[in-house]
Amino acid sequence: MSNNISGKVVVITGASSGLGEATARHLSKLGAKVVLAARRKERLEKLVSELVAAGGEAVAYQTDVTRADEVKALIQGALDTFGRVDVLVNNAGLMAIAPLSDVRVEEWERMIDINIKGVLYGIAAALPVFQQQNAGHFINIASVAGIKVFSPGGTVYSGTKFAVRAISEGLRHEVGGSIRTTTIEPGAVDSELKFGSSHQQSRDFVVDFYKQAIPAESVARAIAYAIEQPADVDINEIVLRPTVQEF
Repeated sequence: MSNNISGKVVVITGASSGLGEATARHLSKLGAKVVLAARRKERLEKLVSELVAAGGEAVAYQTDVTRADEVKALIQGALDTFGRVDVLVNNAGLMAIAPLSDVRVEEWERMIDINIKGVLYGIAAALPVFQQQNAGHFINIASVAGIKVFSPGGTVYSGTKFAVRAISEGLRHEVGGSIRTTTIEPGAVDSELKFGSSHQQSRDFVVDFYKQAIPAESVARAIAYAIEQPADVDINEIVLRPTVQEF
Protein backbone atom coordinates (compact mmCIF):
# COMPACT_ATOMS: atom_id res chain seq x y z
CA MET A 1 0.00 0.00 0.00
CA SER A 2 1.11 3.55 -0.67
CA ASN A 3 2.13 5.10 2.64
CA ASN A 4 0.53 8.42 1.79
CA ILE A 5 -2.87 7.03 0.73
CA SER A 6 -3.46 4.26 3.25
CA GLY A 7 -5.65 5.50 6.10
CA LYS A 8 -6.63 8.76 4.42
CA VAL A 9 -10.31 9.70 4.38
CA VAL A 10 -11.36 10.50 0.82
CA VAL A 11 -14.77 11.92 -0.08
CA ILE A 12 -15.82 11.35 -3.70
CA THR A 13 -18.85 12.91 -5.39
CA GLY A 14 -20.40 11.31 -8.44
CA ALA A 15 -19.24 7.97 -7.04
CA SER A 16 -22.03 5.74 -8.36
CA SER A 17 -20.42 5.19 -11.78
CA GLY A 18 -17.57 6.12 -14.12
CA LEU A 19 -14.60 8.06 -12.79
CA GLY A 20 -16.01 8.30 -9.28
CA GLU A 21 -16.63 4.57 -8.95
CA ALA A 22 -13.25 3.68 -10.45
CA THR A 23 -11.52 6.11 -8.11
CA ALA A 24 -13.33 4.67 -5.09
CA ARG A 25 -12.28 1.15 -6.03
CA HIS A 26 -8.66 2.10 -6.71
CA LEU A 27 -8.15 4.20 -3.59
CA SER A 28 -9.88 1.61 -1.41
CA LYS A 29 -7.43 -1.01 -2.67
CA LEU A 30 -4.63 1.33 -1.64
CA GLY A 31 -6.02 1.53 1.88
CA ALA A 32 -8.02 4.77 1.81
CA LYS A 33 -11.24 5.13 3.76
CA VAL A 34 -13.74 6.23 1.14
CA VAL A 35 -16.91 8.27 1.60
CA LEU A 36 -19.09 7.93 -1.48
CA ALA A 37 -21.69 10.44 -2.65
CA ALA A 38 -24.19 10.42 -5.51
CA ARG A 39 -27.93 10.61 -6.08
CA ARG A 40 -28.35 6.89 -6.88
CA LYS A 41 -28.47 5.38 -3.42
CA GLU A 42 -28.83 1.76 -4.51
CA ARG A 43 -25.68 1.87 -6.65
CA LEU A 44 -23.73 3.53 -3.84
CA GLU A 45 -24.81 0.89 -1.34
CA LYS A 46 -23.85 -1.91 -3.73
CA LEU A 47 -20.41 -0.39 -4.21
CA VAL A 48 -19.93 0.06 -0.46
CA SER A 49 -20.84 -3.59 0.10
CA GLU A 50 -18.28 -4.70 -2.48
CA LEU A 51 -15.53 -2.54 -1.02
CA VAL A 52 -16.21 -3.65 2.54
CA ALA A 53 -16.35 -7.31 1.46
CA ALA A 54 -12.90 -6.82 -0.05
CA GLY A 55 -11.57 -5.56 3.28
CA GLY A 56 -11.97 -1.83 2.75
CA GLU A 57 -13.63 0.87 4.80
CA ALA A 58 -16.43 2.70 3.00
CA VAL A 59 -19.68 4.53 3.66
CA ALA A 60 -22.20 6.17 1.36
CA TYR A 61 -24.37 9.28 1.54
CA GLN A 62 -27.07 10.03 -0.98
CA THR A 63 -26.13 13.51 -2.12
CA ASP A 64 -27.26 16.00 -4.74
CA VAL A 65 -24.29 18.33 -5.27
CA THR A 66 -26.62 21.10 -6.44
CA ARG A 67 -27.88 21.39 -2.86
CA ALA A 68 -25.40 23.08 -0.54
CA ASP A 69 -27.05 21.62 2.55
CA GLU A 70 -26.65 18.07 1.27
CA VAL A 71 -22.96 18.60 0.45
CA LYS A 72 -22.40 20.06 3.91
CA ALA A 73 -24.16 17.03 5.42
CA LEU A 74 -21.89 14.77 3.36
CA ILE A 75 -18.74 16.31 4.81
CA GLN A 76 -20.23 16.22 8.30
CA GLY A 77 -21.10 12.55 7.79
CA ALA A 78 -17.50 11.82 6.86
CA LEU A 79 -16.34 13.60 10.02
CA ASP A 80 -18.86 11.74 12.17
CA THR A 81 -17.76 8.39 10.74
CA PHE A 82 -13.99 8.76 10.42
CA GLY A 83 -13.10 11.85 12.48
CA ARG A 84 -11.47 13.81 9.67
CA VAL A 85 -11.47 14.45 5.92
CA ASP A 86 -8.18 14.37 4.05
CA VAL A 87 -9.28 14.62 0.42
CA LEU A 88 -12.38 15.84 -1.42
CA VAL A 89 -12.74 14.70 -5.03
CA ASN A 90 -15.23 17.03 -6.72
CA ASN A 91 -16.13 14.66 -9.54
CA ALA A 92 -19.88 14.94 -10.16
CA GLY A 93 -20.49 16.40 -13.61
CA LEU A 94 -22.86 16.75 -16.56
CA MET A 95 -21.93 17.10 -20.23
CA ALA A 96 -25.02 18.15 -22.22
CA ILE A 97 -23.75 18.86 -25.73
CA ALA A 98 -26.02 20.85 -28.07
CA PRO A 99 -25.70 23.88 -30.37
CA LEU A 100 -26.17 27.24 -28.67
CA SER A 101 -28.82 28.00 -31.31
CA ASP A 102 -31.03 25.34 -29.71
CA VAL A 103 -31.17 27.62 -26.64
CA ARG A 104 -31.44 24.75 -24.16
CA VAL A 105 -31.38 27.08 -21.17
CA GLU A 106 -32.46 24.42 -18.68
CA GLU A 107 -29.49 22.25 -19.69
CA TRP A 108 -27.15 25.24 -19.40
CA GLU A 109 -28.43 25.88 -15.90
CA ARG A 110 -28.10 22.22 -14.96
CA MET A 111 -24.47 22.14 -16.09
CA ILE A 112 -23.72 25.34 -14.20
CA ASP A 113 -25.43 23.97 -11.09
CA ILE A 114 -23.57 20.65 -11.14
CA ASN A 115 -20.23 21.49 -12.72
CA ILE A 116 -19.57 24.87 -11.11
CA LYS A 117 -21.83 25.35 -8.11
CA GLY A 118 -21.41 21.72 -7.10
CA VAL A 119 -17.65 22.25 -6.90
CA LEU A 120 -18.12 25.50 -4.95
CA TYR A 121 -20.49 23.80 -2.51
CA GLY A 122 -17.84 21.12 -1.96
CA ILE A 123 -15.23 23.77 -1.30
CA ALA A 124 -17.57 25.63 1.06
CA ALA A 125 -18.24 22.46 3.06
CA ALA A 126 -14.68 21.12 3.23
CA LEU A 127 -12.54 24.25 3.42
CA PRO A 128 -13.34 25.12 7.05
CA VAL A 129 -12.53 21.52 8.00
CA PHE A 130 -9.24 21.60 6.11
CA GLN A 131 -8.33 24.93 7.68
CA GLN A 132 -9.05 23.63 11.16
CA GLN A 133 -6.96 20.53 10.45
CA ASN A 134 -4.28 22.68 8.79
CA ALA A 135 -4.24 20.06 6.05
CA GLY A 136 -6.42 18.82 3.21
CA HIS A 137 -6.54 18.22 -0.51
CA PHE A 138 -9.09 19.34 -3.10
CA ILE A 139 -9.15 17.38 -6.35
CA ASN A 140 -11.44 19.00 -8.91
CA ILE A 141 -12.33 17.21 -12.12
CA ALA A 142 -12.27 19.55 -15.11
CA SER A 143 -11.71 18.46 -18.73
CA VAL A 144 -9.60 19.03 -21.80
CA ALA A 145 -12.70 21.03 -22.80
CA GLY A 146 -11.62 23.42 -20.04
CA ILE A 147 -8.35 24.01 -21.90
CA LYS A 148 -9.75 24.34 -25.43
CA VAL A 149 -13.36 25.25 -26.21
CA PHE A 150 -15.25 22.24 -27.53
CA SER A 151 -17.50 23.76 -30.17
CA PRO A 152 -19.91 23.67 -31.80
CA GLY A 153 -22.06 22.02 -29.19
CA GLY A 154 -19.87 22.09 -26.11
CA THR A 155 -19.60 25.83 -25.59
CA VAL A 156 -21.43 25.95 -22.26
CA TYR A 157 -19.85 22.72 -21.06
CA SER A 158 -16.43 24.17 -21.87
CA GLY A 159 -17.41 27.34 -20.01
CA THR A 160 -18.14 25.33 -16.87
CA LYS A 161 -14.85 23.47 -17.08
CA PHE A 162 -12.85 26.65 -17.71
CA ALA A 163 -14.54 27.90 -14.53
CA VAL A 164 -13.43 24.84 -12.58
CA ARG A 165 -9.84 25.50 -13.62
CA ALA A 166 -10.08 29.17 -12.65
CA ILE A 167 -11.68 28.41 -9.28
CA SER A 168 -9.09 25.73 -8.58
CA GLU A 169 -6.18 28.05 -9.33
CA GLY A 170 -7.65 30.82 -7.20
CA LEU A 171 -8.24 28.33 -4.39
CA ARG A 172 -4.65 27.12 -4.61
CA HIS A 173 -3.38 30.69 -4.45
CA GLU A 174 -5.56 31.60 -1.48
CA VAL A 175 -5.12 28.58 0.78
CA GLY A 176 -2.09 26.81 -0.64
CA GLY A 177 0.11 27.13 2.41
CA SER A 178 -1.19 23.91 3.93
CA ILE A 179 -4.05 22.83 1.63
CA ARG A 180 -3.35 21.21 -1.72
CA THR A 181 -5.39 21.72 -4.90
CA THR A 182 -5.26 19.50 -7.96
CA THR A 183 -7.21 19.89 -11.19
CA ILE A 184 -7.61 16.76 -13.32
CA GLU A 185 -8.36 17.43 -17.00
CA PRO A 186 -9.27 14.22 -18.81
CA GLY A 187 -10.01 13.71 -22.46
CA ALA A 188 -12.33 10.92 -23.58
CA VAL A 189 -12.68 8.53 -20.67
CA ASP A 190 -15.20 5.72 -20.59
CA SER A 191 -18.09 6.81 -18.35
CA GLU A 192 -21.75 7.78 -18.45
CA LEU A 193 -20.75 11.37 -19.23
CA LYS A 194 -21.10 10.69 -22.94
CA PHE A 195 -24.82 10.04 -22.52
CA GLY A 196 -25.61 13.50 -21.09
CA SER A 197 -26.85 15.07 -24.34
CA SER A 198 -30.56 15.23 -25.16
CA HIS A 199 -29.81 16.67 -28.62
CA GLN A 200 -29.77 13.49 -30.70
CA GLN A 201 -27.27 14.57 -33.35
CA SER A 202 -24.84 15.79 -30.71
CA ARG A 203 -25.36 12.65 -28.63
CA ASP A 204 -24.58 10.45 -31.64
CA PHE A 205 -21.42 12.47 -32.32
CA VAL A 206 -20.24 12.26 -28.71
CA VAL A 207 -20.91 8.52 -28.43
CA ASP A 208 -18.95 7.97 -31.64
CA PHE A 209 -16.14 10.26 -30.41
CA TYR A 210 -15.93 8.26 -27.19
CA LYS A 211 -15.14 5.05 -29.05
CA GLN A 212 -11.51 6.10 -28.54
CA ALA A 213 -12.02 6.49 -24.78
CA ILE A 214 -9.57 5.12 -22.25
CA PRO A 215 -10.78 3.32 -19.09
CA ALA A 216 -11.94 5.31 -16.06
CA GLU A 217 -9.17 3.62 -14.09
CA SER A 218 -6.72 5.85 -15.99
CA VAL A 219 -8.10 8.86 -14.15
CA ALA A 220 -8.20 6.97 -10.86
CA ARG A 221 -4.46 6.35 -11.15
CA ALA A 222 -3.85 10.05 -11.85
CA ILE A 223 -5.85 10.97 -8.75
CA ALA A 224 -3.89 8.47 -6.67
CA TYR A 225 -0.62 9.94 -7.98
CA ALA A 226 -1.64 13.40 -6.78
CA ILE A 227 -2.72 12.15 -3.36
CA GLU A 228 0.31 9.99 -2.68
CA GLN A 229 2.83 12.81 -3.00
CA PRO A 230 4.50 14.07 0.20
CA ALA A 231 2.63 16.88 1.96
CA ASP A 232 5.08 19.48 0.66
CA VAL A 233 4.36 18.55 -2.98
CA ASP A 234 1.20 19.88 -4.63
CA ILE A 235 0.40 18.44 -8.06
CA ASN A 236 -1.62 21.33 -9.48
CA GLU A 237 -2.74 20.00 -12.86
CA ILE A 238 -2.85 16.69 -14.68
CA VAL A 239 -4.00 16.51 -18.31
CA LEU A 240 -4.55 13.05 -19.75
CA ARG A 241 -6.06 11.85 -23.02
CA PRO A 242 -6.23 8.75 -25.13
CA THR A 243 -3.00 8.66 -27.13
CA VAL A 244 -5.03 8.81 -30.35
CA GLN A 245 -7.19 11.78 -29.29
CA GLU A 246 -6.39 14.96 -31.18
CA PHE A 247 -8.68 17.37 -29.27
